[in-house]
Amino acid sequence: MDMIKRPRRLRSGEALRKMVRETRVSPSALIYPAFVVEGEGRREEIPSMPGQYHYSVDKLLYKAEEMLSAGVDKMMLFGVPGHKDACGSGAWAEDGVVQRAMRALKERFPELYLVGDVCMCEYTSHGHCGILAGHEVDNDKTLDYLCRIALSQVEAGADMVAPSDMMDGRVGAIRSALDRAGRSNTPIMSYAAKYASAFYGPFRDAAGSAPAFGDRKSYQMDWHNSREAVKEALADVEEGADIVMVKPAMAYGDIIARVKAATNVPVAAYSVSGEYAMVKTCGRLGLGDETALMCEIAAGAFRAGADIYLTYFARELAEAMARGLIG
Repeated sequence: MDMIKRPRRLRSGEALRKMVRETRVSPSALIYPAFVVEGEGRREEIPSMPGQYHYSVDKLLYKAEEMLSAGVDKMMLFGVPGHKDACGSGAWAEDGVVQRAMRALKERFPELYLVGDVCMCEYTSHGHCGILAGHEVDNDKTLDYLCRIALSQVEAGADMVAPSDMMDGRVGAIRSALDRAGRSNTPIMSYAAKYASAFYGPFRDAAGSAPAFGDRKSYQMDWHNSREAVKEALADVEEGADIVMVKPAMAYGDIIARVKAATNVPVAAYSVSGEYAMVKTCGRLGLGDETALMCEIAAGAFRAGADIYLTYFARELAEAMARGLIG
């Protein structure tokens, strides 16, 4: 058969396939989310997220060393406090669990890049991401508290803050607060398109952050919508976001692509706890190769346009990259 164009030519060998690969990834694009708890000597597996743990500050140092050895030099911290109250005061306390962890990590590993998740749901007794007015979250009143959280994290050692609350105007409020405090060089990675997703279940178990009543659909996004994601991302960039995030990742490749096309800042994708748990379950039940699934899902996010990838598989992905399984 006389064919001039044969696409299979470029798939004929491993070296050639890697040379013409369109999507390339690096450990430098990975951020590992970690859960920090009170106490000492604690490294306790999270039942809904096999292979992930609650770490006390002293044990988190060992995890950070493990991540750095694998080539992952960025971590995001989520706190699981011993005490919760209506206004989530532990989120901005000088001796809060995240603040103590950041100071310890920076002292031991100054090269580690720390991202602070700015939210209240893990710290409030009601499990919502802001200050309540009756049974509704008061958007504008919440902004002041988010600014307090961001400032406390930066003072403790955070290199970047990432507001995940989905309050209107929070990026602009935090940017102004940081600038007034002389922190104009601290970047903001905004959870710009954070959907009210069923994929968050294991995280809420891990962080003890499930709402005590109602849901978060009045502030997190409706997963039927895509134009709204672009609107949210553009608004956050206008308010001063340096990076915008899409969350979750796996079922939202179209959103990643649309946000990437509409903005001129780096785009992050958060592969959330439910995605992680699905891969682990498939592997455990023999329904798929865990490493191959992990790599394919990650490549899908990067292929859609993600520049940064937050994942509980950060170490395993970095190791897979070193073995040439992805990237």
